[in-house]
Amino acid sequence: MTNWSAVLWGFAVGILAGLLAFAVPIIGHVGAGLIAGAVAGYLAGGGLGSGAWHGLLAGALDGIVLVLLIVPIAGIIGGVSAGPVGGFIGSAGVLVIGLVIAFVFALDSAIGGAIGSLVSPNDGR
Repeated sequence: MTNWSAVLWGFAVGILAGLLAFAVPIIGHVGAGLIAGAVAGYLAGGGLGSGAWHGLLAGALDGIVLVLLIVPIAGIIGGVSAGPVGGFIGSAGVLVIGLVIAFVFALDSAIGGAIGSLVSPNDGR
């Protein structure tokens, strides 16, 4: 069973760590995903599989929300520079590529979630 509270806390930490990754390049976005997944996995507990699942959900939610925020901006820029067809193509391209990237970045969150669940005292109940 999914612990949505753990996923939402991981999501919030992922957004914050992702913003800090721009200011502190040493952490990077991979580190932000690991941290977000670790928080979700730690809070969910329940073993490696549960931690990885919760970390994956937190990372995927981060990526999907960011893509949905960027797609309208790409549509506006494409519409202004290349007309309505350019706006549509720009939005669709950003949506597809963004969702693929969000999935890839969710994988490091799953790894972080598995690690977080290992150190969690919570047995998943």
